[in-house]
Amino acid sequence: MTASLPYVLILYYSRHGATRAMAERLAAGVESCRGIEARLRTVPPVSPTCEAVDPEIPEEGAIYADLDDLRHCAGLALGSPTRFGNMAAPLKHFIDTTSELWLGGALVDKPATAFTSTSSLHGGQETTLISMLLPLLHHGMVYAGLPYSETVLMETQAGGTPYGASHLAGKRSDRPLDESERQLAHAQGQRIARLALSLAHTGGRP
Repeated sequence: MTASLPYVLILYYSRHGATRAMAERLAAGVESCRGIEARLRTVPPVSPTCEAVDPEIPEEGAIYADLDDLRHCAGLALGSPTRFGNMAAPLKHFIDTTSELWLGGALVDKPATAFTSTSSLHGGQETTLISMLLPLLHHGMVYAGLPYSETVLMETQAGGTPYGASHLAGKRSDRPLDESERQLAHAQGQRIARLALSLAHTGGRP
């Protein structure tokens, strides 16, 4: 019996599809590295109406994450659209359920990164990425952004930050990823995959 490969969990929330498109580019970057897989997962929307119940399996796209997806990952990429400079409530709601993983130190020394999409160019991309960074630090994860060795960071006319990949979706949220945004998301997937493999082989010690 062949042992399953380690995986990077790409966990995202997407309202109009832009963040999902980014997640798929990160996944391609992860899977361009030998010896590791990408696992795409999403989270259900939240509602102020307590009676609202979402189907257990989404009609399309990635299935919903559970704590075991997070517990057993070799690395993590969190993705969210911007909500007033912060991550979206559905993703925050899921993260707020991870106390048992924190208590057991399940994510300590695992690499993590984040990505985001906004409707406007200065719509809070960097603060949203930082908002996703904070709980990862509490979990003891090792955060990895995008280094300037990715020269596209100096050339992009839309998304792209050293804190993580980003995308300008436009006011109708229908602008596709441009080539720079695609390259940076792919590079971010590759980087988190390489780090996950490296840290897994050293027991979480550089």
